[in-house]
Amino acid sequence: MKTMTCRQLGGACDMEFHANTFEEISEQSKAHGMEMFRKKDAAHLEAMNNMRVLMESSDSEAMKNWMQTKREEFDALPDR
Repeated sequence: MKTMTCRQLGGACDMEFHANTFEEISEQSKAHGMEMFRKKDAAHLEAMNNMRVLMESSDSEAMKNWMQTKREEFDALPDR
């Protein structure tokens, strides 16, 4: 099991997510982001806007590269 924070995954806080795969941790992060969106948390809304800008970038590879970097970060973490 590996641990990453919301901030490590592009978010705005230090909430920890624990998972065995990058896909699992991504889903946890997404659910947390949706909760923060519903709560209208300003810091998370700003982080979400930054991600939206990245996704809409004219460089279609930008988001793919970002995801690959995060996957590699996850893979490099020690199992706990």
